[in-house]
Amino acid sequence: MQKILVARSIFPDVIDRLKQYFDVDWNEGDVLPADELKRRLADKDGALTAGDMIDAGVLAAAPRLRVVSNMAVGYNNFDMAAFNAANVLGTNTPDVLNESTADFGWALMMAAARRIAEAEHWLRAGHWQKWSYDGFLGSDLYGSTLGVIGMGRIGQALARRAQGFDMRVIYHNRSRVAPQIEAELNAEYVSKQDLLRRADHVVLVLPYTKDNHHTIGAPELALMKPSATLTNIARGGIVDDAALADALRDRRIASAGLDVFEGEPQLHPALLDVPNVVLTPHIASATEATRRAMANLAADNLIAGLGVGPRAGQPPNPINPDVLGKARS
Repeated sequence: MQKILVARSIFPDVIDRLKQYFDVDWNEGDVLPADELKRRLADKDGALTAGDMIDAGVLAAAPRLRVVSNMAVGYNNFDMAAFNAANVLGTNTPDVLNESTADFGWALMMAAARRIAEAEHWLRAGHWQKWSYDGFLGSDLYGSTLGVIGMGRIGQALARRAQGFDMRVIYHNRSRVAPQIEAELNAEYVSKQDLLRRADHVVLVLPYTKDNHHTIGAPELALMKPSATLTNIARGGIVDDAALADALRDRRIASAGLDVFEGEPQLHPALLDVPNVVLTPHIASATEATRRAMANLAADNLIAGLGVGPRAGQPPNPINPDVLGKARS
């Protein structure tokens, strides 16, 4: 029987599914340190991960490893050049989390715009003694301009929601989407600089790559309106968190909502010292239905990728399909 490592705690019933096909080594504890991850992968044919770093060194220490299934859409934790060189298949879990993540992005944007976290902290501290006409004045979403950076599946889901708020939608993407999609979303393609200057609410939904590192830094924040909000539901490292904390402290932008951070789970300490930011611990896809769908899709990818089950040899979501059927090198 083939051996696999499940590197993170997931739903026990998904483990039971995997046990029908594999000898399962399940890490039910905290994130495995790099050395422990290498040790436990040494005799494994496959792995199910959720953000664990899999690079050339890890692959070299696991000569039998043929498939690594990531329980996430993003796979910046995979060194895909190393995967391709070794003929190791990587898979991910797109689509099943689009709507839940878009819902959460919308909630985070609204919380930032209407200063909900600031108001709640102030109330809990016992400061509320009377109503005031200028208490926690925020900004409207209705009738404003939404700027989406990264018009993929989740970005498009956000843009659809904007129609209910009668918002103008502008977007920037690596490549322009099809005219039909633009028409359906009533979305206008613009440069990143134009988007930052015009948008009342900027939402980041782009994948992390080396080229996208600090897509939003001090120069970009300087282009934004003082009344604008910034929401990041993409990946840590896309925003220069230190520069953002400075801009928030100086009120050069109004507020921000962040679900992802550079070096998470650590946070830049300055973000904890500014009141006008909503902070959440990478939970944009965290509904039970969505996380179960992600876990089961990750299991489907691993089962099929290792050549067993009803879809043997045809995993639903291969990242590098060219290695399918090739021997591990």
